[in-house]
Amino acid sequence: MAAADHEKVGAVGFAAWAASDAFEDSYLDPDVIARVRHEFAIFPAETKGEIFVAERGGTILGWGARENQSNYVSDLWVHPDHQGNGAGQALLLHLCELMAAEGLVTARLDTHARNEGAIRLYERCGFTIVWRGREFSKSMGVELEKVHLEKWLADR
Repeated sequence: MAAADHEKVGAVGFAAWAASDAFEDSYLDPDVIARVRHEFAIFPAETKGEIFVAERGGTILGWGARENQSNYVSDLWVHPDHQGNGAGQALLLHLCELMAAEGLVTARLDTHARNEGAIRLYERCGFTIVWRGREFSKSMGVELEKVHLEKWLADR
């Protein structure tokens, strides 16, 4: 990805996060919002992982990333104006195909437990919830109710 696209990718991620109905009002503290906006702004340039972008006609629709562990989808964000049009599904399935081609047995990801739209997408793509609980979010600086999901990529 070109350095010029980093800002656009970060802006798409922040727009998707801000439009989510998963978060309680208490998470919408101006300091939390500023912290999250900053994390999205620096992620594309600083990640040690891979970022894959879905675009149409030069417009970035969304992006997905693998970071820290090869079988972990760390990020999947689609701009609110483009949600429900297949970009998220295409990105997620692409990431899973890469993992399967690398011989990985499972793909993993997590999301906010009330992020119902994302959970539906993940389940349609073959993921199942394997854990539900509370975790501290470094990027937000607050504890969140989360779900961990997993998909088998190979026959058991």
